[in-house]
Amino acid sequence: MAELPRRNPTLAGFFSLGLFWGAWAAVLPSVQEATGASKGALGLAMLFVSLGSIPAMFLLAAPAVDRFGARAVAIGCGVFAIATTLPGLTTTLPTLILTLTFAGIGTGLVDVAINANVGRIESETGARLMPFAHGTYSVGVLVGAVGAGLARGAGVGREPILLAIAICIALTGLSVIGDTARVHTEPTKGIRIARGLLVIGFLGAAAFVVEGGIESWSALFLERQLDAQPAVSGLGPGIFGASMAFGRFFGQAAGRLSDRALLGGGSLLATAGCAIVAVAPNAPIGLVGFALGGAGISLNAPVVFGIAGRRPDAGTAVATVTTIGYLGLLVGPALVGGIAQATSLRISFAALAAIAAAVAAATARVRLD
Repeated sequence: MAELPRRNPTLAGFFSLGLFWGAWAAVLPSVQEATGASKGALGLAMLFVSLGSIPAMFLLAAPAVDRFGARAVAIGCGVFAIATTLPGLTTTLPTLILTLTFAGIGTGLVDVAINANVGRIESETGARLMPFAHGTYSVGVLVGAVGAGLARGAGVGREPILLAIAICIALTGLSVIGDTARVHTEPTKGIRIARGLLVIGFLGAAAFVVEGGIESWSALFLERQLDAQPAVSGLGPGIFGASMAFGRFFGQAAGRLSDRALLGGGSLLATAGCAIVAVAPNAPIGLVGFALGGAGISLNAPVVFGIAGRRPDAGTAVATVTTIGYLGLLVGPALVGGIAQATSLRISFAALAAIAAAVAAATARVRLD
């Protein structure tokens, strides 16, 4: 019980991060209409999140963790709260690209800080917490997506939805200011790669392609491909987030299962889920596919970040795997959009199924430590 006061502010950071990305996926059809962007252009715009987040992780987030410890979460939330209001105000593709770049900076700051702090708690207590923390993120995705979908169904625009999310993130930042715990890391000067984590980082990146693709395009797939109403299309990222939470809470409870078993078995389940989406004849079947895909791919992040966060150089290690992972998480939406523009969204999800199958095959060969 003594650990709860220390971990709760950081867990709130995970929830807030998921809250935005869930809501963002649900309002994406509205953003597409407001900007007049094609599927390919929309995917390209989302790629710019990485152009903001990746430099921020090394140049801002890792040094902030070294200097401020757990309180770096509050700094990230402050920046992220401002950034989340901007994409909802855009009406052109260039301004959408600019605002998503700023959102990426906020995402990178929060992501590295919360994962490094959970790694610290795991190291100090010897107890697994990373799956639970990432499950909290997925609950945030669920709440954000379903809430935004219901709000859109009631006629609420994208601007007030994202403003409400920004207020929640700001409140989270205020709650973390009092967390003075230090995150014990080696000092970071500039960009420094933790080389021992490159292989596991790239394996995680491939799985992140699947996660990012499903999360960002599920609502639009239901609305454009299967003619679902906004209240139903919002269930896409919502159910995906719920199943991600279930998978991660399962990983938290399944202490006897190895990282290899969790990652490999989950990737096979994600393969089946994406394949079902690719051939789904209606929204209910599509939602089943999103649920299986979310449960399957859910343990990728806890496994990869857990390995990094338990290292002595936690700030740099988490920045390394988060950066490489983001190459997948943020390339995923662009990849889905590009394939959809050239072929169809169904082919895009078939491609995600193939990537998930490749992750499952590679997990058996990669050294996970």
